Amino acid sequence: MAIDMHSHWRPPVLADFLRARTEPPRIVERDGVEMLETPRGTSPVDGAFDDIEERLREMDETGITTAVLSTFGAFQWTERLPAAESLPLVRAINDEFQAYAERYPGRFAFYASLPLADMEAAASEFRRVMALSGAIGVILPGNAFVTRETAEAYRPLLEVANEQKAVVMVHWNPRPDDDWPRVEPKEDNFVYRLGTLDMQASLSSNMMTFCFTDYLDDFPDARVHVHNLGGNIPYEIERLDHRNYLDSPDRPLPSSRLRRGNLFVDCNSFGARAIEAGVAAYGADKIVMGTDGTKFGAEWTFKALEEADLTEDQRDMIRHGNASGLIGGLADIS
Repeated sequence: MAIDMHSHWRPPVLADFLRARTEPPRIVERDGVEMLETPRGTSPVDGAFDDIEERLREMDETGITTAVLSTFGAFQWTERLPAAESLPLVRAINDEFQAYAERYPGRFAFYASLPLADMEAAASEFRRVMALSGAIGVILPGNAFVTRETAEAYRPLLEVANEQKAVVMVHWNPRPDDDWPRVEPKEDNFVYRLGTLDMQASLSSNMMTFCFTDYLDDFPDARVHVHNLGGNIPYEIERLDHRNYLDSPDRPLPSSRLRRGNLFVDCNSFGARAIEAGVAAYGADKIVMGTDGTKFGAEWTFKALEEADLTEDQRDMIRHGNASGLIGGLADIS
């Protein structure tokens, strides 16, 4: 039994919107074949979107009882468009997620997408979504929380999360109008530099905002979920403690500030040694399972949890118990 808290989805409902667009991202026909055209290149539409029955089969094969769906990162451009364009797109995505939750009770919950170019519209959609079956919260871009100052602009959404006792998934991604990607595709080892080094460094900055400032103090009933073990913090915490001894010995050790009651991380994409470091840093009660929404990701994560030097109780907490506590009262689970 396992709950997948980090399960991305490529929404088929976007296909008709993409066909109507006149600039990338859009769907165009070339030599009789529909192609998805994006700023990064072109690929066949066949296979560009996810199939719910196939996802259910993969979940059954890997032992995932409930998946919390969220929009796949490359499709989160929908959230960054001007609100007049963004709002109908994210509503269609959110309503599609609700349909899955209702059609397959207990198998799916979801993080909603929001029209992030307009905070008032985003807060309104957040409140609307929380009345839908399966909604547990929203997904927000990591660039919003890189510093205490950038986080302030997203206070209206954290206030809704606090009011609704909802979960906010903070996922590495740009805000509207951010210069992105920060690593140019022409750079050597572009995929590694952007998708691992830059991602993990950015998530570490998110955790600095959440753990080392008072930002979350105003939102005690909101819960925050940061993916990929919250960046590199588990491996850097001893270094942070050492700098603390040298630079500000009268201040609390950084390692004493990581365990917040409403802050969680997932172990998506990491191996056994990294999960052990995460448990040491945050506690097993603050880690949930994630797969990115792929069968390969599920196999990788289950294997890492089995190989990690953990007790069975700790494994059960990460696979199911902690996520059950997060979702409980917001959506049904299997």
